[in-house]
Amino acid sequence: MSRKLLSQRHPILYFLSIWTKRIYRMVIWKIDGNIYAKYKQTEKLPYRVKKHQSKLIRKLGDADMKLQYNKVDNLKLVVKGLNGLIIKPGETFSFYKIIGRPTKRKGFKEGIELSFGKARAGIGGGICQSTNLLHWLALHSPLTITERHHHSIDPFPDDGRVLPWASGSAIFYNYLDFQLTNNTEWTFQMNLWLTEKTIDGEIRVNEELDFAYHVFETDHQFLEKGNQYFRTNKIWRNKIAKFKSGKVLETELMYENYGKVLYTPTEDQLKR
Repeated sequence: MSRKLLSQRHPILYFLSIWTKRIYRMVIWKIDGNIYAKYKQTEKLPYRVKKHQSKLIRKLGDADMKLQYNKVDNLKLVVKGLNGLIIKPGETFSFYKIIGRPTKRKGFKEGIELSFGKARAGIGGGICQSTNLLHWLALHSPLTITERHHHSIDPFPDDGRVLPWASGSAIFYNYLDFQLTNNTEWTFQMNLWLTEKTIDGEIRVNEELDFAYHVFETDHQFLEKGNQYFRTNKIWRNKIAKFKSGKVLETELMYENYGKVLYTPTEDQLKR
């Protein structure tokens, strides 16, 4: 049996641990010297770097579907806060610097969130779907991913997954943040919107880029260790010249992922 951290054993210790980390983040925001992006505009920048969409409602084990519908309402608030955001050269995008703490007072509802390796209901749950999407978009751009946290567990079987496992970005107010820094000469823009069935996003830029990125997965497998299961993979990206017949300019290993699986993989999955 795994030993619990002291902060997990008592609610008061957990509360103190969380707020110590949150206050530390607030201090860092004030003294780190970063210029944080905050300007938004409705007019879109002229060139699209990457677009993607993610299905809003998926079957997640036996989770209460009401939590998924609440998640959609939570994502509407995130979209309102982020859509049209401009990231100028030298600026840093911080998800929680803009969105702030998800609370009932702001209109956030209970959705599914991961805590101590388990899926449970929590205010603002499900908004990591937006950072998962933004992270995938950022991987296809020259923006520098300066803070990203890997989901260390795989709680639900794949259902309609189209992206590599562990290509998202976990968040938890405010010390598990998602941040991008624009270390380029170009200006970028984030756009997010909801359709009836999807959350859509794109990154745009003020000048056309002569390169693009292709992100791919290798070495994906499920592992069985004793009576537990784990999942692993590697995520790479190629930088490709747009106007030179797709010549690969650079190949970069972005992540090596490893996480505990909370369900029983199929025999076929274990054999792959």
